[in-house]
Amino acid sequence: MIREYQAKDIEVVLDIWLKASIQAHDFVVAEFWQSQVSNMRDIYIPASKTYVFEKEGNIVGFYSLYQNLLAAIFVSPDYQGLGFGKQLISHAKGQCFELTLNVYKENQAAYRFYLAQGFEVDNEQLCEHTGCAEYAMSMNTK
Repeated sequence: MIREYQAKDIEVVLDIWLKASIQAHDFVVAEFWQSQVSNMRDIYIPASKTYVFEKEGNIVGFYSLYQNLLAAIFVSPDYQGLGFGKQLISHAKGQCFELTLNVYKENQAAYRFYLAQGFEVDNEQLCEHTGCAEYAMSMNTK
């Protein structure tokens, strides 16, 4: 079940975000992601519209929208490959007419996932936080 994020979900959401970020972005030092936890807690999650995927009472993934930017979408490493990410994307498509996102070029698994969900590459740029190459992607949802 996908539901709106509640403040009581923060620790689980941050744990999923950190573990999945470190796993998916092994080309960025883990300390960078660890240094961003407070920003996620205090800035990014509060500024976004966030939804969590709950299975049998446990949060297994989430996504955050900032306007039409899919600012975050993460599934717990223990639950990846089971279709939860596709369901989260499908839910996000229902929230706005266009979705945009940025994905690291080196994160080929996520890049291929987004292509399979209907996103297209708009351009390539450098991430202002890490200096890594990333793709800006978008899709029309309606």
